[in-house]
Amino acid sequence: MTDPVKINRGLKGVYFERSGVSEIDGAAGTLSYRGYSIHDLATRSSFEETAYLLLYGELPTIAELAAFDASLKAARFLPPEIATIIDATKTGHPMDVLRTCVSALAALEPASQQVGEEAFLANGIRLTSQIPMIVAAHHRIRQGLAAIAPDPDLGHAANWLWMLQGKIPSTETARLADTDLILHAEHGSNASSFAARVTVGTEANLHAAITTAIATLSGPAHGGAAEDVMKMVQDIGTPENAAAYVKAKRANREAVTGFGHRVYRTEDPRARHMRDGVAALGREMGQPEWYEILQAVTEAMQPYARHGLNVNVDFYSGVLYQLHGIPEDLYVPIFAIGRTPGWVIQCIEQQRQNILIRPLTEYNGPAPRAYLPIKDR
Repeated sequence: MTDPVKINRGLKGVYFERSGVSEIDGAAGTLSYRGYSIHDLATRSSFEETAYLLLYGELPTIAELAAFDASLKAARFLPPEIATIIDATKTGHPMDVLRTCVSALAALEPASQQVGEEAFLANGIRLTSQIPMIVAAHHRIRQGLAAIAPDPDLGHAANWLWMLQGKIPSTETARLADTDLILHAEHGSNASSFAARVTVGTEANLHAAITTAIATLSGPAHGGAAEDVMKMVQDIGTPENAAAYVKAKRANREAVTGFGHRVYRTEDPRARHMRDGVAALGREMGQPEWYEILQAVTEAMQPYARHGLNVNVDFYSGVLYQLHGIPEDLYVPIFAIGRTPGWVIQCIEQQRQNILIRPLTEYNGPAPRAYLPIKDR
């Protein structure tokens, strides 16, 4: 008699590899990139500096950051065929358009076929710049507007907002968008990063892996929480309605969007930075009611915190994007913009000691049976 097979559904609790990129302590509610607390990076770093840290393992010097920033800005271009593809698919969901365009870049740019760490870095830097351009261009084109050329004088986050909206963002607005990208830049073996690693495990190129990651992120169980939070806030309408909303949800055993996380058992450490930013931006724009609704929901959910139902980063992200005037269907693509450096370094780590990722499933189908010719069935 053989021992029963232990099934870890969803691979929960299974360690499949070692990584030197991000450390998550779900019980303590901490997150660090390369040993640096997310709190220090969110308040003192920039997206460019954080991306460099993730890709190269150390914080850059002034000269290294300048060179890296120049590389990102030099990569702000798209082959002309991408505009044609966007126009042909402009009525599709932005995540579908983004996935299609990244896949097309693999066919349009010969360098994308190269593998090896140096090639992955070069292609990763290029994709980090191109992905926000694709999202912005699609949003413009679907409105019947011309895509906006990048501004070499703007940083990564500010340029993305410029290309999306056609106006230079304020320093405060650009900084908040920058912080949002930092907070989403990397998060261990999440679903999309794991999917990208599976693709690299087959010795595919980086563009194939990032296409896989984007497809995985598009699922509402992974990337869609920010969009759902905004819908929830609109349904609640006023802070006074929050308690009744939560009570009804819990009575029906339904989840309250933006609470709970697969890893964290306490508040998501990234959430506080989004909370502070949403509060400040709401006051600046004369729309404090969104933040007030969120806080009322948080208070109503307080009794369930002991069960691990605490605020996650997406709880505040949706309102942040709403205050920026960004449509709800762009919330997940923004996640992809921030996560690109994390995907790239996860792919590089996988490649360094590559192995085909091939888990097993235990068969529980019919017992062996005889094949019957079709005339006898």
